[in-house]
Amino acid sequence: MGLFSLDSCAFVGMVHLKALPGSSGWAGDLQAVEDAALKDAEALISGGCHAILVENMGDAPYLNGEVAPETAAAMTRITREVVRLGLPTGVQVLAGANRQALAVAHAAEAHFLRVEGFAYAHVADEGWMDACAGPLLRARANIGATHIQIWTDVQKKHSAHAVTGDLSMEELAQGHAFCGSDALVITGSRTGSRTDPKDIQAAALSRLPVIVGSGVDVEDAASLAKIADALIVGSALKVDGCWSNPVDPMRVGAISEALRG
Repeated sequence: MGLFSLDSCAFVGMVHLKALPGSSGWAGDLQAVEDAALKDAEALISGGCHAILVENMGDAPYLNGEVAPETAAAMTRITREVVRLGLPTGVQVLAGANRQALAVAHAAEAHFLRVEGFAYAHVADEGWMDACAGPLLRARANIGATHIQIWTDVQKKHSAHAVTGDLSMEELAQGHAFCGSDALVITGSRTGSRTDPKDIQAAALSRLPVIVGSGVDVEDAASLAKIADALIVGSALKVDGCWSNPVDPMRVGAISEALRG
């Protein structure tokens, strides 16, 4: 995929899907969801993103570790269309529906997953979430999808981590590396909250690529790019900085320009 061999920090833009079939907010028009997703993806591409991450953010409140079959099918259809636009494309299926995300990515010919609950357990909004590294990596091998990278959240946002409170960020990162992660995602405590640079630097001691997963904006993108291998940006690219709004091409271009220095 080559994202981590770029001369500069990779810029990954978010496509937050509107509510899909199977969710409580489903409005009944899948074509409208697809059209909105492709419009956002095209704006990310024209603005200079290096990759796109497709996520079913509009499906809140989420199930724990699963989605309905119709949700996975709809996400596969839309992700495949985003892949056809030509950029490396990733998939995240909330909340912690990592096995289904792998199936979506494989069928849609996507390139990476963002996975929560890969190593160590934690309490999420949806309840207790167990680690999934063993089953997920076996499934990836069994379907011949080892080319799909697995980017793993360390101390997942919107979660409580008291159960692993005796472990430092460096120790947690090393644990994810031991379990077979391809890259580490470091975040703040919630969507849009800033990521602590000290956590990024501690995670980098694992020798895996480190990705900033929340709170990136035009003011701090350049400084974060000096210590991270990639930035995943969502809210800061949307109209008025709100994740549920469409992508604002001007905001994408501003962060792209900041990263170019």
